[in-house]
Amino acid sequence: MNIKRKQSNTTLTVTVNGRIDTATAPEFENGVKPYLTGITELILDFKGVNYVSSAGLRALLSLQKTMMKQGEMKLVNVCEAVVDVFEVTGFDEILTYNE
Repeated sequence: MNIKRKQSNTTLTVTVNGRIDTATAPEFENGVKPYLTGITELILDFKGVNYVSSAGLRALLSLQKTMMKQGEMKLVNVCEAVVDVFEVTGFDEILTYNE
């Protein structure tokens, strides 16, 4: 997994490449959560993500809960396979994203 962060004022954009599964979900969450202090907009660029497991969904939910207290979180460039996971699990009702 590869995680790149770019901050502009109170917006943090995180570009993720790779699978977010049981092995990598902690790395994903640890690559984002410590950087959220003072952030009001979190953008997760999932262009390079083609799989999200239940562990990845838990990490996304944790980030979403944090951002609900201080701003907003949105996912961009989400592939169809990941959108399918969101729809099957009901996360399409929780997360803001676009394909």
